[in-house]
Amino acid sequence: MAASSSKNDLPKLFVYDLDYTLWRCWCDTHITPPIKAHPTEPGTAIKDRYGSEMAFYPDVPGIIADLSSTKNVQIAAASRTHAPDLARAMLSLLHIDGRRAIDHFSVLEIYPDSKITHFKALHEKTGIAYADMIFFDDESRNKEVERKLGVKFVLVRNGLSRKLHDRAVAEWRRERRV
Repeated sequence: MAASSSKNDLPKLFVYDLDYTLWRCWCDTHITPPIKAHPTEPGTAIKDRYGSEMAFYPDVPGIIADLSSTKNVQIAAASRTHAPDLARAMLSLLHIDGRRAIDHFSVLEIYPDSKITHFKALHEKTGIAYADMIFFDDESRNKEVERKLGVKFVLVRNGLSRKLHDRAVAEWRRERRV
């Protein structure tokens, strides 16, 4: 039986894929190291070896900043990439609310494996029940975390937006009502 839910309840763990969910690229194929902060926009964008620029989708910094200041909520990344060090470097160079983006995440599961493996590790590290997690990802195949584990899965089609995020949290609340 699902727990009773109020209009202010939030998942205890917000989990985000990185590529094409928080930013518009695959870090293992679209970004060529070394990377550095954008010279005229440090913290808001990066440039790679060939001058390609990358930044968060416009609503992402506000979403993450809001969650970071919310009690009893954790933020995690679950990314299937062959360039985990590069993904971490990107999160370190980009800033949200005056801090390195990486510092807003309590757990990082960034490596080439299934999202099931990522979520089992997230559960083990945080102790948070799968039903108290929400996951945003651009790949529909990763909906398996909902079918197999009970994590609320949200398909992100054109980058994470505030509208999608708010709608997904409202759905999570409705689904948890008795």
